[in-house]
Amino acid sequence: MPTCLPTVLRRCHVCASGRFRANGKFRVNAHHKLLDAWLLVLCTGCGDTAKLTVWGRMNVRSVRPGLLDRMHDNDPGLAAELLRDPALQRRNRVALDWTGAWRLDTGGSDHLDREVIDVSVHFAARIPVRPVRLVAEGCGLTRAEAERLVADGRLVSAVRLNGKLSDDFTFTLKQPPEEAG
Repeated sequence: MPTCLPTVLRRCHVCASGRFRANGKFRVNAHHKLLDAWLLVLCTGCGDTAKLTVWGRMNVRSVRPGLLDRMHDNDPGLAAELLRDPALQRRNRVALDWTGAWRLDTGGSDHLDREVIDVSVHFAARIPVRPVRLVAEGCGLTRAEAERLVADGRLVSAVRLNGKLSDDFTFTLKQPPEEAG
């Protein structure tokens, strides 16, 4: 689940930094019956403000009033929704960095001593993450150990565990048999 808004990857025209922080603030401008809307982001290097276009010159009647109210209220939930929109990312030529912006809720670690663990992963928001990293963090392993389990066939899933994924998935973890001493 997300813990904060992701970092926006875009080059700053003032200091050449490549990272911006979204704080959920919007700017809406009216031109007679047409509206422009932007999501404001701040450069992490120099603090300069950049605008990500949400829409431009849209007729005021085609905008849902609830959406406009959320923008006027600077709703961080709306900012999160819009940042995840691939059309907004393409239009503004930006990418997102979710590092440190999500957390994993495993419901405890008492299940890790079982011989076979079947796990269903549900995303509270569509956050792209490498499943092998998520499994490693949830099971208290290093990423190299999790990748070794994949190679050994003890960590299996119907999805590719080494690529990025933002949809729900399941996996099975088979613990090695206890060695007799």
